[in-house]
Amino acid sequence: MSLPEFTLLFITVAIGSLLQVAIGFGLGLLAAPVIAILDPSLTPVVVLLLATGVTAAVVALEGGHADIRGAGWALVGRVPGVVGGAALVAVLPARHLAFLVAVVVLLGVAVSLRGFVPRPGRRSVLLAGLVSGVMGTATSIGGPPMAMVWQRLSGPKLRSTMSGFFLAGSAMSLASLAATGAVHKDSLRYTALLAPAAVIGVLLARPLSGRLDMRRTRAAAMGLAVASATVLVIQQFL
Repeated sequence: MSLPEFTLLFITVAIGSLLQVAIGFGLGLLAAPVIAILDPSLTPVVVLLLATGVTAAVVALEGGHADIRGAGWALVGRVPGVVGGAALVAVLPARHLAFLVAVVVLLGVAVSLRGFVPRPGRRSVLLAGLVSGVMGTATSIGGPPMAMVWQRLSGPKLRSTMSGFFLAGSAMSLASLAATGAVHKDSLRYTALLAPAAVIGVLLARPLSGRLDMRRTRAAAMGLAVASATVLVIQQFL
């Protein structure tokens, strides 16, 4: 990876981490397609490792607001999803995984734009956890299903509940991926190199979150994610 490419990825991770803290998701949505464009072999492990650290920071700051019951049912649903996602990583070539990342990003944005608001009952939370487990383990983008089912929650409660779910869920996904041999030396090296970007995003999120228009911020994040996913799709056909 060249210096300009790494610089682009560093900035993307910083912005994604800021959004992850401010609105509860964003790191995977932004960083995963960029990583898949630059080096598909690094997906999904690098984003999952970085997300574990970022979500741990949010839980430490706002963990008291979490909906423990809802997060628990979502994690029950995530278990079979993690197994399915790890199986996809084990059998699909890096090129196909990169294409899957793009598809997941575009579907996530499309669902969000439709404005569908499911009732956050046990069945819908279990199903969202299942889908998030497959998507999150295979592509590191497990946020859209949970953001959709929990969108009625208030700001701190939403961020805290999603972060608690993703902290435990990312650990589950990483353990499953490690068992398949997907966690390798390069993914650990790039995680260490990009960790300062995640720290910058976390540190900037708290002073900036009060100044951000959440609706415009979400729209901008989705626009950037769609642009990256589109480039990724085009790349697969060149």
